[in-house]
Amino acid sequence: MTAIAYCFVNAMESEASAIARGLRRRDPDLLDRLIEQYQHRLLRYLVYLSGNRELAEDLFQETWIRVLERGHQYDGKHEFSSWRYGVARDVTIGYLRKKRPVSLDGLMEDERHAPLEPADTRPMAWEVVQQHEQAERVSAALVSIPAEYRETVVLRFQDGLALDEIATVIGAPLGTVKSRLYRGLNLLMSRLKGAQA
Repeated sequence: MTAIAYCFVNAMESEASAIARGLRRRDPDLLDRLIEQYQHRLLRYLVYLSGNRELAEDLFQETWIRVLERGHQYDGKHEFSSWRYGVARDVTIGYLRKKRPVSLDGLMEDERHAPLEPADTRPMAWEVVQQHEQAERVSAALVSIPAEYRETVVLRFQDGLALDEIATVIGAPLGTVKSRLYRGLNLLMSRLKGAQA
């Protein structure tokens, strides 16, 4: 391992260890920094997972409360983002089990609750309009695929998690993650081709 790679790995390990120590101490400043750093990605994940912006905001708050309550369980040996996604997923599944008996696999099949991308408060430049329209087509197509595939696609391509991290988050074997990703991408591509026709 080169010296640069060693320093990078060592810095990441020490950051994860520092987060673990801070969570065990229930450090409010650390929690503020973590919320600021991860809020947009986590909220977007929850919007796609729950299918409802208002519900996602409630789940977002509950996730951070759970992170604070169960911070002692984070060992610092894995990426904090993977652990945090797992907490968010557990909170969402727990809520859905209590409120409506629907499995995560059947989540969002009701088109009335199409998820919205969290709004960006910055003004958009004219050059980005085409990219925005493309993103809307992808988002609409993404909503139309089953939740188990959508979740894997969102975690991989929007949140940039590695396949093994996704397996940790959803609690499934790596082969299942690969299969869901493959099927999800095929469904997404067919929906996008159908939308262009």
